[in-house]
Amino acid sequence: MQKYIFLIFSLITMSATAQQNITPEKLWQLGRVTPIGISKDGKSLIYKVGTPNIQENKIVSKYYSVPVGGGSATLLNSIEGLVADKNVSPNGQEYISVQQVKVEKILGADLYPSLTKTSAQVYDGLDYRHWDTWNDGTHNHLFVGLVGKPDEKVLGPIDIMPNEPYDSPQKPHGGDEDYVWSPDGTKIIYVCKKKAGTAYATSTNTDLFEYDVATKTTKNLTEKNLGYDTHPIFSPQGDLTWLQMKRDGFEADKNDIIVRHKGIDINLTAAWDGTVESFVWSQDGKKVYFIAPIAGTKQLFEVNFPGVTRIAITVKQITDGDFDLNSIIGFTGSSVLVTQTTHNSATEVFSYDLKAKIWKQITHVNDEAYSKIAKCTSEKRWVTTTDGKKMLVWVILPPNFDKNKKYPTLLYCQGGPQSALTQYYSFRWNFQLMASQGYIVVAPNRRGMPGHGVQWNEQISGDWGGQVMDDYLSAIDDISKESYVDKARIGAVGASYGGYSVFQLAGIHKNRFKTFISHCGIFNTESMYGTTEEVFFTNWDSGGAYWEKDNKIAQKTYNEFNPIKLVNNWNTPILIIQGGKDYRVPIGQGQEAFQAAQLKGIKSKFLLFPDENHWVLQPQNALVWQGEFFKWLKETL
Repeated sequence: MQKYIFLIFSLITMSATAQQNITPEKLWQLGRVTPIGISKDGKSLIYKVGTPNIQENKIVSKYYSVPVGGGSATLLNSIEGLVADKNVSPNGQEYISVQQVKVEKILGADLYPSLTKTSAQVYDGLDYRHWDTWNDGTHNHLFVGLVGKPDEKVLGPIDIMPNEPYDSPQKPHGGDEDYVWSPDGTKIIYVCKKKAGTAYATSTNTDLFEYDVATKTTKNLTEKNLGYDTHPIFSPQGDLTWLQMKRDGFEADKNDIIVRHKGIDINLTAAWDGTVESFVWSQDGKKVYFIAPIAGTKQLFEVNFPGVTRIAITVKQITDGDFDLNSIIGFTGSSVLVTQTTHNSATEVFSYDLKAKIWKQITHVNDEAYSKIAKCTSEKRWVTTTDGKKMLVWVILPPNFDKNKKYPTLLYCQGGPQSALTQYYSFRWNFQLMASQGYIVVAPNRRGMPGHGVQWNEQISGDWGGQVMDDYLSAIDDISKESYVDKARIGAVGASYGGYSVFQLAGIHKNRFKTFISHCGIFNTESMYGTTEEVFFTNWDSGGAYWEKDNKIAQKTYNEFNPIKLVNNWNTPILIIQGGKDYRVPIGQGQEAFQAAQLKGIKSKFLLFPDENHWVLQPQNALVWQGEFFKWLKETL
């Protein structure tokens, strides 16, 4: 009898310990899936898995193949030739390469060749630094060369932007989505913002340019549009298609799908109240499938292409659920391959049958790891705002949540400011990780987020410290009515605009919060305007320059909505995190905030990563970030 009792006890113990709460270390053992594409024969998905190597402080990548219908994955020694190379022309004669070209004399040694040890840099306009890199006079240029010629160094490749001080792909994050061959292989369509210096820093006006390989001439295809023109591709029928924003300087403008058909530009999503993230054509060229944020998630949509007929253009949502679809890889029969995340799972590839409406998981990189990790519960909560609107709020509950207990609670403030807050899976701001340490996470889809209509998305511009702050407070006040929320242990955390939100809330919260964490947050809107590298952003969202005394919107930004003006009200512990190579929200923002907190005698800590930018990318730095984040919460909450 004792034997059976022991066996039952062992089984119960094994069941209880089979799943454990995720930790920073476990998070940084997960594989990171990046699809490469569908193989040329259409039978396999080729993908990359990056796995952090903590000791070597880098991400190690391996490549795999898996049948598009699902099955066992095969490790690949090489992926050369398996997937169609978009850099090779359709006729197979030429190829595109990207090279760094020295165009401008900026370094002291460029200007004074005999002074070889000088470290001087000389600028006569803005755009002297971008994201995390100082401009040294080199630019990304596209080159076209002949395929397979042993003497190609003599014949080419040829710079299609000779002597131009512009970038394609765009810096800092542009890739091969910035260029495409024409279907007949005679032309290259590429994205470029052909502005330099101050004009570059104050504008979002990228255009599509067409380079004729034979004549070596270039023309602007979108000269009349003043905002972003990006992501050029061709339809199966050969119609140029791209994403377009209308207004110069507004980086979060409504993004629409434009088709140039028989010389006419047709906006497929003009009448739809949303913004497009990415798109692909159906194989028959009758529809465009796209991904867009909607109600706190990212879903797959379709829009029909009527050509120049009078058939109505109709946008339809295809998928629905508490998950994010982040990219469309391609089609296999009646199914589409996409990447998917949830608050409990990192990126994996799924197949969705458009006819049968059936999901199937294709990659299983982290299945084994997640089988041992306890899941959190994500709930949608609808909160009435101070202006009578309904706001979606994600509430993430700890594993094994017990409503009869009381939990410390975190208000999560999203960055952007116009970034969707959805079912994404971050390796830093990870809701599953936060909740698994015993915190309830409250993540409001406050004003300024796409997925709730264009008006909701745009309302934040010029009103950073207004309705948005009321939205945050409405969310945390609403959840605080629940008996399981420990009202004496509530904190607010966030990065970028979320970091600004934390600084602003610190001056207006009226003792709602017991602790704050701000990562790369804007503390002083005036010095931010004077040091950030993308001036178009501050011009638009701040309403203008701080010296424009007659500009009511700008003056509100630099006074009432400026956290530094409210420091006299600070009385709460705060952790301030900053990247030394962050030129979007430069280091002075964190330094000013920390100095103010210290001189006021407020418990505070400054966590600096000298070699990180607006993000924390290195594995060991990321683990220090997590360590200090949760240590601070344990000490102060």
